[in-house]
Amino acid sequence: MNLRTLLTLTGRIAPAALVFLGGCAVGPDFQPPEQSAPGAFHASGDEQPGPSKVTNDPAQLHEWWRMLADESLDSLLRRSIAANLDLKLAEARLREARALRGVVAADQFPTVDANGNYSRSRSSENVRNSFDGSDPPEGVDFYSVGFDASWELDFFGRVRRSVEAADADLGAAEEARNDALLILLAEVARNYVELRGFQGRLAVIDSAIQTERDTLGLVEARLRAGLATELDVAQAQAQLATRQSLQPLLRVGLRRTVHRLAVLNGLEPGALLREFESVRPVPTVPAQVGVGMPTELLRRRPDIRRAEREIAAATARVGVATADLYPRFTLLGGFGLQSDDAANLVDMNSRFWSIGPQFTWPVFDAGRVRAGIRVRDAQLDQSLIAYEQTVLTAFEEVENSIVSFIQEQERRASLAEAVEASARAVDLARERYQSGVVDFLNVLDSQRLLFVAQDQLVESDQSVTVSLISLYKALGGGWESIVYSESQAGPAVSTN
Repeated sequence: MNLRTLLTLTGRIAPAALVFLGGCAVGPDFQPPEQSAPGAFHASGDEQPGPSKVTNDPAQLHEWWRMLADESLDSLLRRSIAANLDLKLAEARLREARALRGVVAADQFPTVDANGNYSRSRSSENVRNSFDGSDPPEGVDFYSVGFDASWELDFFGRVRRSVEAADADLGAAEEARNDALLILLAEVARNYVELRGFQGRLAVIDSAIQTERDTLGLVEARLRAGLATELDVAQAQAQLATRQSLQPLLRVGLRRTVHRLAVLNGLEPGALLREFESVRPVPTVPAQVGVGMPTELLRRRPDIRRAEREIAAATARVGVATADLYPRFTLLGGFGLQSDDAANLVDMNSRFWSIGPQFTWPVFDAGRVRAGIRVRDAQLDQSLIAYEQTVLTAFEEVENSIVSFIQEQERRASLAEAVEASARAVDLARERYQSGVVDFLNVLDSQRLLFVAQDQLVESDQSVTVSLISLYKALGGGWESIVYSESQAGPAVSTN
């Protein structure tokens, strides 16, 4: 049989095998999990006295951070997306999953190896029948070059199920990358808002300290005039020192947020200190926040999408394990040239070839294959449970974030009234103290209450915005706005 005949035979076997391969794959087929969802988020129907309303209108999550209207935050997010190390790590894992998919997919095709060897040997003359006079006693040469090929005929879908699992793993890696993006966007925005909150609270303390210094000067002047007592002076000094003691704590919090923002941008902790020296207010929230329907959450959140892909991978691996119950067929072939003389190695008379199928079938393995199937079944059950848990947690996070956002706005409204009333009380107390109607303790109490109310108001402003950021994160928004390009070093915010 010559090479043409060999290729003709292979050409007849391969199409027949492919027809058979397409018709059978053991194990279960992936079915998207069914998960019930409420018709609307319950908390969105709560009474909302705050200026910003939560509605069931379609969620507007495309670059949600732009709704906060803060250019510094926009710039910070762009830089963090390009430089964040957690995101780069997720990208590297995605590239790994893509490469592993290529490794697995290669098993669908034949493998061809080129080989060649040369040897020189001599038979022993002292071994009976080892030398019959046909070979020279000084030794013989042997030359061989050729190709070996093998192809697993995937009759029962072992390879195809492996590729399905690799595809699902790749999808899970993509969603893990998207989840890392989602977390990064929320983490940067939250720390930025907290930074502005610390700046605002420090400004309140600075104002309170200046007011209490003025009060101390007034009391000392009245003491010299005989209109105040040493007790009044001591009380004013104590309140001023107490207020000053709060500054270091807030400075620590401020520095920590700046350090955290730098690390999120892939920088050393002190790299952004100069950038955030100027004081800016806490970003304000939009007048209306649409959260959409719960069913949209199932399609949008990356962690839910990743959990679904993990179910698909686990389902495919059940099929891979099940295929081990059946025989494995391999088509083997070889073609080459052999000669004991290099001069005639390339002659057609030096050719050799072989082709034929091979199969292996585990006859006895002490239950190893079936135990492996049970392992994969249990892993599939785990992925289904994990999916359900992820969905419930997502609903919980959204409901909690809506409640926090609504109730914090109500708290802020009360604090704003408290600040206004406390400011009037301070003015009245100072006037009455100077008139001798009330003692100095009334002045100190009114100033203390004003400071507490002002500090809590700034903190509430921060909490309102942070609650909104948590809501956007819980809704799974923002990552779709990031454009990825294989030719770029990393992601970038869409400019469309």
